[in-house]
Amino acid sequence: MITLTEKAITRALQVAERQKIPAILRVGVKGGGCSGLSYFLDFEAGEGREGDSVVEFSGVKVRVDPKSLNYLTETELDFDTNLLNGGFKFRNPQAKRSCSCGESFSV
Repeated sequence: MITLTEKAITRALQVAERQKIPAILRVGVKGGGCSGLSYFLDFEAGEGREGDSVVEFSGVKVRVDPKSLNYLTETELDFDTNLLNGGFKFRNPQAKRSCSCGESFSV
């Protein structure tokens, strides 16, 4: 399953509190991007989908669909505060190749 760093947890909780939404992240993979597959990350309210894997990290729930889970096993989600390239970052040990922006990959 995917893991979250302390920085990612803190940032997710900050965003959820500011937007007054639950701290529930939908994390997944979809076709596309310059390397073949793209990550996606969004806040999600309501019930999850049937078959989702759900894990909680210090108040942040993460939902991953079964198909995406195959590509995200052992992936770490971090948050970088760098002014130029800041934001949530995926560190995926399964990625054989990744684009320079880090948002797409191939296995």
